[in-house]
Amino acid sequence: TGSSDPYCIVKVDDEAIIRTATVWKTLSPFWGEEYEVHLQPTFHSVSIYVMDEDALSRDDVIGKVCITRDMLVEHPKGYSGWVSLSEVDPDEEVQGEIHLRVEVRDSQGGRRRLRCTVLEAR
Repeated sequence: TGSSDPYCIVKVDDEAIIRTATVWKTLSPFWGEEYEVHLQPTFHSVSIYVMDEDALSRDDVIGKVCITRDMLVEHPKGYSGWVSLSEVDPDEEVQGEIHLRVEVRDSQGGRRRLRCTVLEAR
């Protein structure tokens, strides 16, 4: 039909911790959702998967973005902006990008928190 029903899943080291709302029938979704979760001190990466919800079969992966711990260390005020999606399946071509903000914050008690803002995609 020329449109998708996109949503995002945010994973920390391959563990799903966040799922955004589905935005129905669009190729330019706006989420504007912000999440804050506790981080293990030994985490390696944060991955954001853009998915296409499908009522009749398994949801399709449109693409993903992976932000490593090293990238976050290089950007102490957080990583923000439009990021191109990369393929999950090497046989699938991926086009599109996602606008997000990811930052690691220290909270009381020395625990680290991940603040992830999923803004929009195109």
